[in-house]
Amino acid sequence: MPDYMYLLESRLSPEQRAALERVQELSRSQEINVYLSGSAIRDLISGQPIRDLDFTVEGNPVRMVRELEKGGARVVWENEKLRHYEMIFAGDADGSISSARDDVYDRPGAKPEIRFAGITEDLRRRDFSFNAIAISLNAQSRGLLLDPTNGLADLERQEVRALSIHAFTNQPVRLMSILRYCARMGSKMETRTEEWFELAMERRLYENIEGADAGHEVRALAREENPTATLKQWESRGLLASIHPRLQKRKPDYDSLTKLTRVRSNFLSVGIRPRMQVAVTGYVLGRLKSREAEAALRNMEFRSAEVEAIAHLIPEAQKVVKILKSRKTNSARDAYFYLASVPPEMLVFIEVELPNPRAVSKIRNYIQKWRPIRQALPLGELDALGVPRGPKFDKIIEQLFEMQLRGRARSPEDRTKALRNLAGIKEEPKKKEEKEKKKPTKGKETAPATTAPEAKDAKIAKDAKPGDKRAQQAA
Repeated sequence: MPDYMYLLESRLSPEQRAALERVQELSRSQEINVYLSGSAIRDLISGQPIRDLDFTVEGNPVRMVRELEKGGARVVWENEKLRHYEMIFAGDADGSISSARDDVYDRPGAKPEIRFAGITEDLRRRDFSFNAIAISLNAQSRGLLLDPTNGLADLERQEVRALSIHAFTNQPVRLMSILRYCARMGSKMETRTEEWFELAMERRLYENIEGADAGHEVRALAREENPTATLKQWESRGLLASIHPRLQKRKPDYDSLTKLTRVRSNFLSVGIRPRMQVAVTGYVLGRLKSREAEAALRNMEFRSAEVEAIAHLIPEAQKVVKILKSRKTNSARDAYFYLASVPPEMLVFIEVELPNPRAVSKIRNYIQKWRPIRQALPLGELDALGVPRGPKFDKIIEQLFEMQLRGRARSPEDRTKALRNLAGIKEEPKKKEEKEKKKPTKGKETAPATTAPEAKDAKIAKDAKPGDKRAQQAA
């Protein structure tokens, strides 16, 4: 049996692991059962990057959410009726916390009655089988995999299977979400699910997709590695009209979205995770008229802050480019600290939309050179030299950073020497090597000693008479 907790913890980023541990601590202290469910488990088992940590609790999670907020987490969207909270955990990890519930329908397509329930009922009421898997995070069952609908088998077959014949009737937005999953995972619909999907399309159930549900899909689209693939799927089925009636004809800005995907992947490769919701939404609606785009955002129930961010995206990007072109960021040090203060999603957008050579050069130096230098600053080495943490310690590190930005003190030997100089630590004196001095001999130099055979031959040659064979042999 696989050790799912070991597999999970080995795949999480340090920030995600810290969020997971904090939620487990709070569940124990508040005596509430908690499970990691949905997208995190699906991505874990299918080998996809784990984007979100979705926690399901048996009970009301509001106390847990408030405690997490005290530690630096932020609630970005909430539904008090469903007890559902979309969050950015401390450390910049995305996720959600929600109560386990069951949705009870009087008839297909009616509004459901919400009943808070246990984890098994919550998993069974979900949309697709691979989203109905959870791992227990509770002390007595930690690591236990819950899969009441056999979603693991569907993941192995790379199939998307709906859990009910009324899946699309009850929630028509699933027509959009199933195509998004197929585009992301390269999967196909299970045979019966495909029949239900085609029947729902014939009955034009997509006309019943509510604006808020379409907005949720657009937000989810922004987290996809390749939004264009999903949009193409929606376009092929006429579902872009669920975002705005004219979008099916006008089309999203596919070229810019493709460039955005490429630039974002460059940032992801160096450990920077931009949140591209604003830019992606802007490009999806970019070919609509301004009033049409505003109407679409209102219909999808985007918050006023989200609407303003989309409207001001280009003006804000122009301000950043202006500073990057100015003298304020001439030095590598000034450029680094300014770029570090700019949200990474803004830097991605600038490379795509406003590719000024000078600005783009500094952005690329930031992610490829300056930031790696900053991350590799030798704090431990300075500790080992006996410099206590404090203002002096920080000043030395900043001075070394500035030297390295100028191309100095890069090798280990030069770095250590620079740290000693900056800290005022003298170099240890080198030990003098003892060399044996040979005393010159007095008088004449003695000839090299001859070996015994050589001396014998010389004596024979001296004593022999002319013509003597021994003398010739000795010679």
